[in-house]
Amino acid sequence: MLKEQLTEIYQLLFECFGPQFWWPGQTQFEIITGAILTQNTSWRNVERAIENLKSADLLTPEKLNAAELSKLAELIRPAGYFNIKARRLKNFLTWLFENYVGQLERLQQLNTDRFREELLSVKGIGPETADSILLYAFEREVFVVDAYTARIAARHMLIEQGADYEQLRDLFQSNLESDVKLFNEYHALLVRLGKNFCRPKAECSICPLRKLPHRLDLEHF
Repeated sequence: MLKEQLTEIYQLLFECFGPQFWWPGQTQFEIITGAILTQNTSWRNVERAIENLKSADLLTPEKLNAAELSKLAELIRPAGYFNIKARRLKNFLTWLFENYVGQLERLQQLNTDRFREELLSVKGIGPETADSILLYAFEREVFVVDAYTARIAARHMLIEQGADYEQLRDLFQSNLESDVKLFNEYHALLVRLGKNFCRPKAECSICPLRKLPHRLDLEHF
């Protein structure tokens, strides 16, 4: 039942929105950097911060690792919480250089479960960021969920309100074909839906999923 529901939602969203072309980024490291910077801010702000790093010729693990923390913080200021995010980037780089001599290629040898566990051990990298890195930078078969996913899944009675991150992730991973392209596109489509229609104040009358069973009598959305 859940498999059919999730498949129908995907089909309706894809028919309405088309491909989303996620995740923007020219290199693995740019995608990783974006995943860390996008916490609690808009992608437009992240793009400005990444452009600053490119203009300063710092968007490689080696150069960013050697950069002073204060300089890094100033360059990523547009992304907000710039001092905190600068430390998070440095934490990731410290882990990368101490364990894998700064080479992203060496991470390819890790199985996905161990890779995820190690990412989560880095201070400042939570499940959503770790899964974004795994899916978008390394093309691992993990489903990324976020606040939009939680709102949509609860309103469409796919899961109980208040489900935690791992429960939400398991909902999708257990009921969809394990496929990187599908997971990539589905997450992007849910974000599009959450931003434009399934907001805290829902726009149900024009929502692509308006004909599917749903409820709005939920709190904290």
